[in-house]
Amino acid sequence: MRKITLYASYVLAMGVALYAVVAYGLFPLGDLVHPLMKKVFQQHAAVIYIHVFCSALALALGPLQFSGWLRQNHIRIHRWLGRVYLTIGVLPGSISGLYIAQCAFGGWLSHSGFSLLACAWMFTGVMAYLAIRRKDIVRHQQWMIGNYALTFAAVTLRIYLGLFMAAEVRFEVFYAWLAWLCWLPNVLVALWLARKVTTPNNHICMQAQSV
Repeated sequence: MRKITLYASYVLAMGVALYAVVAYGLFPLGDLVHPLMKKVFQQHAAVIYIHVFCSALALALGPLQFSGWLRQNHIRIHRWLGRVYLTIGVLPGSISGLYIAQCAFGGWLSHSGFSLLACAWMFTGVMAYLAIRRKDIVRHQQWMIGNYALTFAAVTLRIYLGLFMAAEVRFEVFYAWLAWLCWLPNVLVALWLARKVTTPNNHICMQAQSV
């Protein structure tokens, strides 16, 4: 059951990342979002594109960083993918996300929810990086679990979006709540998973000495 859940999350992450690249790379900006959001997207086009593509990169690379096989057999690739994940994915993705949050549809509820998400995403990424620089493998793994749980908000937001639409709840009613629902449950799951990380893999620990 655990493996099925893990593989399903990988498929969802890759699917949403691919959707983002196709939707924002091949279609005019704003054509595939709710009409109430289209104007804001077009007014802040550059920031929207940065946020979408950097976040999609992080979403796609994240699952690879949790691959035990990759860490065991190709630690250098693991390190470089981690650098790309944090510096090209999470960092610009969170900064642009914080900017976009200030004009998100849904008023103060949306603004505050998405702002906290962006800040938490950046903070956990920085903490994960600092932990690995200190050779603290356990803390690094714990912070990365939390960070990717926030990255995965891109997936859970769309799941809730589909559920609310299927239930025929008006967009104007539910969207602001998505700014919180898309990441708070993820954080709770991440905290539960992070508590299980108590000892680092010995191979990774030895390799980390040369980070």
